Amino acid sequence: MFYGNTPPDLYKYKKNQREREREREMGLSLVRLIDIFVRRAYTAAGLRSHTVAVDADTTIHCWISASLLPTPSSAGADPGRGSKRQPKPPLLLIHGFGPRATWQWRSQIAALAARFDLIVPDLLFFGGSTTRSPQRSEAFQAAALARLLDALGVAPPRRARVSVMGTSYGGFVAYHVARAMGPDRVERVVIASSDLLKGPEDDKALLERADGRGGVADLLLPRTTADMRRLIRVAVHRPPRFVPEFILRDMLRNLFSEKLEEKLELIKGISLANKDQFQLTPLPQQVLMIWGENDQIFPVEKAIQMQKRLGENARLEVLQKTGHMPQMEDAGRFNKVVLSFLLGAPNSSL
Repeated sequence: MFYGNTPPDLYKYKKNQREREREREMGLSLVRLIDIFVRRAYTAAGLRSHTVAVDADTTIHCWISASLLPTPSSAGADPGRGSKRQPKPPLLLIHGFGPRATWQWRSQIAALAARFDLIVPDLLFFGGSTTRSPQRSEAFQAAALARLLDALGVAPPRRARVSVMGTSYGGFVAYHVARAMGPDRVERVVIASSDLLKGPEDDKALLERADGRGGVADLLLPRTTADMRRLIRVAVHRPPRFVPEFILRDMLRNLFSEKLEEKLELIKGISLANKDQFQLTPLPQQVLMIWGENDQIFPVEKAIQMQKRLGENARLEVLQKTGHMPQMEDAGRFNKVVLSFLLGAPNSSL
């Protein structure tokens, strides 16, 4: 038995153990493990991974209900007839900045797939979606999704009109989808946590709430664990008190490191503040706006202004004790409000 100084062999063992732990951190990823379960949740809900070349330059990866998958027997006939059962109404889910689409909608998939045929795309430069086009606006994202719906055969008369739901940046895209495709193809619209009146003054106020460092792109595209902690503090109403550094590094490496330069171009390409390119006008469709009461990225006061601009077809639901991600922070209430609206209930279920 040794007393006092650590024996050489034990010191070497502890040193090797630390090295093995570092190697284990690099090799074993909690995020990748969770991603396996997220994908299984989509598969269990009847969705399948699918990739579509919507034009010569643009490819979109998506998760779609199996009934929308083309089959050999449907070639040249009705696309999207992957099942003999009666098709459900189609619903397009559009994610925002952050992780890929599967993570952002994972708490909605089971509830929504029971009532709708789902299309859950990765926006361009997220996940497996990409384009050679130089265009970067949210309107261009919307046009690509419209072509995706065409390719899947999601259009009358073969399919019912599609409803559209977008969160944050995805809400910008959802508005453009609804306006461009019109009421003949888009039935209802859900816009969550998405300030369509956003301007430079709003970006400045956001940075002040976040601590004043850098620009909006530095906040939305974290590159360090300190950046990651700052984003979590701003995006979540009740952030976890402690997140280990190795988990933050894992998140950065596996969820936030893809196509950073292209995503920066997307942020610069947002046209909302350019009055020559964009004017917020009422939509002919029924619109549900969902907001977190404690949203620090797009404060709820902006939701009230936006509702007035969207007119009598728009209604606002504010979820208490949630921040910028109500679909994740209180999925039960979020899903209840969305289903009530999409299924045609005249009033809120809350």
